Amino acid sequence: MANVLLSIKTDAATKKAVKEFAGELGVSTTALINMVLKQTLRDKKIVLSTASEPTPYLEKIITMADVDYKEDKDITHTKGAKEALAHIDSLMNK
Repeated sequence: MANVLLSIKTDAATKKAVKEFAGELGVSTTALINMVLKQTLRDKKIVLSTASEPTPYLEKIITMADVDYKEDKDITHTKGAKEALAHIDSLMNK
């Protein structure tokens, strides 16, 4: 697919802020604008946020893990990397 130029005008402060925001996301300004445009067209709405929010499923798993940790249930304690890797190997061989 051939690329075409889309030119917009904005003030210097907004341009700088968008460049910094894109950098926080690890992408270029062009990539950020393309993502926003494609998502807007696909979803027919605009949602902008840098906050990561866990899904309800992940929240449930985290809560269960917190309970297990507090009760020292299903928690494996190892003394160093070799012992930890040996434990993982033993789990994989079951």
